[in-house]
Amino acid sequence: MKVWVSLALLAAIVPLGQRFGLTVAEPSSEAAKIRASYRRPTEIPFPDRNPYSAPKAALGKMLFFDPLLSGSGTISCATCHNPSLSWGDGLARAVGEDPKGLPLRAPTLIDVAFSEPLGWDGKFRDIESVTFGPITGRANMNLTESELIDRLSSSPAYVDAFASAYGDAAITRPRIEAALATFERTIVADESPFDRWIMGDETAISATAKRGFAVFNGKAHCSNCHSGPSFTDGSFQDIGTAKDGDVGRGRLFPTSQKLRYAFKTPTLRNVAQRAPYMHDGSVATLEEVIELYDKGGIDRPSRSPSIRPLLLSATEKADLIAFLQTLSASSPAAR
Repeated sequence: MKVWVSLALLAAIVPLGQRFGLTVAEPSSEAAKIRASYRRPTEIPFPDRNPYSAPKAALGKMLFFDPLLSGSGTISCATCHNPSLSWGDGLARAVGEDPKGLPLRAPTLIDVAFSEPLGWDGKFRDIESVTFGPITGRANMNLTESELIDRLSSSPAYVDAFASAYGDAAITRPRIEAALATFERTIVADESPFDRWIMGDETAISATAKRGFAVFNGKAHCSNCHSGPSFTDGSFQDIGTAKDGDVGRGRLFPTSQKLRYAFKTPTLRNVAQRAPYMHDGSVATLEEVIELYDKGGIDRPSRSPSIRPLLLSATEKADLIAFLQTLSASSPAAR
């Protein structure tokens, strides 16, 4: 069970942009109903086992931006999830303590509270369970759990912050996980031109973008997976790009034919600012992404039924790009 916390209550901890609390008339047509399905929520879900509190979110923010969490003391969570880069890193593959880099692209944290399970293959059931994967990963932050707790315990600032968040100064792995997860759940997309349009401002986006929205929900079948306010249904799909040896969720379910080569459907919030694309950063531009989907990808048993040749015209492709650009807004900045 999750408890939903109003965005307005979180403004003092991390700026979240507009609150998306405007009143919207009930849709009177099918097109209006589709638009309404993308309206931003006014609350963030927090699990009963880790309810929101301002001191805990503040502690999580301290931890998130602190390079003390890495073996070398030079890498923080924000290295791969930089607020100025839409909470990603702008790289095809993430780079941690090992200069050779990691096998996958660092996903954005925008709207992460709405998209569990996590990871490109969905191996993390929730945000809390992600925490120590990168911290203890040798190629990533390369710090042992015991060393991290020792470092934090020797810092008066952290001792005070843990006491404020939890009522006593004990520093434990579950508390570190809970604090970081609490802060990360507050990372939501700021208001975009698209949001203003679906709230009733017809001048917020261009006619080209409006046509692109129709293509997105119609001929291109994008909304089959990129649906709802975060533009993802949280599913895992084979879109026909991954090659042998890169089987995604199929690694966790080796007997499932449909999950072979399946990767997490990412949010499209701020997508125009988050190149390169795909789980491995193999596609450089949005134009190339559209071309890939238009061709339909590799035809194989695991390929999603939504992935097939689309036969989009040049105008329809341009309209789609125009629409996707309306999803960009200033990511919430850390202060």
